[in-house]
This record gives sequence, structure tokens and C-alpha cells, in this order.
Amino acid sequence: MDGIALTLYLVAAFAGGITTGVAGFAAGLVVSGVWLHILSPTQTAFLIPAYAVLTQSYSVWKLRRGFDWHKILPLVIGSALGIPVGAWLLPYINPDALRVGVGVVLIVFSTYNLARPAIKPVHAGVATDVSVGVVNGVIGALTGLSGVLVTIWCQMRAWPKDQQRAVFQPVILAAMAMTAVSLAIGGAVTAEVAWLYLLGLPAVFGGLWLGLWLYGRLDDAAFRKIVLVLLLFSGLGLVVPRLIALAH
Repeated sequence: MDGIALTLYLVAAFAGGITTGVAGFAAGLVVSGVWLHILSPTQTAFLIPAYAVLTQSYSVWKLRRGFDWHKILPLVIGSALGIPVGAWLLPYINPDALRVGVGVVLIVFSTYNLARPAIKPVHAGVATDVSVGVVNGVIGALTGLSGVLVTIWCQMRAWPKDQQRAVFQPVILAAMAMTAVSLAIGGAVTAEVAWLYLLGLPAVFGGLWLGLWLYGRLDDAAFRKIVLVLLLFSGLGLVVPRLIALAH
């Protein structure tokens, strides 16, 4: 890796840390746009959840006083059930069509809610939370967007920002940990990947610290808008590349 590529790698890692600190998710969206141009897909696929395990663990620890296990566990259990289902479905589903479909849903949801001054809270029980977790796990395994659906779900519940993050971040942490372990078992960890991982840690945690500092200065309305904007870009990131490919 030359100096320019290394600089891009570290800048993207720093930006991903900021994103995790501010919003609690979507770091993979930020870094993959750069890393996929300078790293292999396998390296990128492992480094994203491997860093997420540390950054999400730190953020979850900071939010631990707001934990409500009655809200967290159904989503974690559902996601754990959904991930292997999604992995099993991979050979039978057109991944491009699925990504576009999920992307359109994200674009419509985020655009609609950005245009609304407020959201009417959705009330649900344990069974619904488990079901949301299952679908979240399936989508995460099929698209790599672990935690997107559960983040939307927390938005729909209209909880305060700290409560939202105290729910969706433990779910994302569990999903990322399972992904990282499965990739490691599959042979994704090489000497080069380990070196890159260690090299990027200061940048990731520097960005995380700055992001958490910025998060502390956001009110609930500003946090809601940031999450919706990141969901919008997640959707565009799924749809636009496919449209470009079809155009060519």
C-alpha cells in the first residue's frame, strides 16, 4: 500500500469513527466507499465489523445506564435467528434486486420522515420486536447493512436519542460480532489484514471520540435528522450503483 492509499485508508477510518460516535451506525457505509477502491472486498468485509466490535462496545459501555433489556433482548435474539436464515437464502435470492428493494425502502422512509415535523410513536410488544430482529438479521446477512432495520424501528418508536442508541447499538454490536467471527473462521484474517487493523485503530478511536463529543451537543430533533440522512445515503448507496451498472 503506497502513501496515498494509506492516507485514504486512515482518513476513511477516522470518518467512520466520527459516524459511529455521532449516529451509532452507518460507519460501514462511510468507509466502504473508500476502502473498496484500495482494499480487496474480503479485507473490507472483515475490517468493517472488526472495528465495529470495538467502537460499538465502547459506545454501548458509555450508554449502559440507559439499557432496557426488555427492549434489547427480543431484537438481539431475533437478529441472531435471522442472520443464518439470510446466509442460507443468499444462493437463492438475486442480491442486486434485494439491495435495490431495500434501498428504495430506505429512500422512501427517510425522505418521507425528513419532510415531516414529527413522527407518531409506534407501540409494539415482544413478539413484534423479535420479528423485527429476525428481518433485521436476514437483511444484514443479505446486504451487509446490519442494524439498519432496527435503527428504523427505534426511530418509529420515537424514543429520545439516548434510549434509541441504548437499544439499537447493542443489537448492532451483537450482529457485527457474529459477522466478524464467521469471517475470521472462514479465513479472512491474514497478516496484512491484522496489520491494517492495528494501523487504523488510532484513527478509528480518534474519530469515535470526536463523534461522541458532537453527539453530546445534539438535541433529539437534530439526532433524528442525522439518522434519517444516513438512512437516505444508505439507500442511495444501494440503488445508485445498480442504476449506473444498468446504464452501461
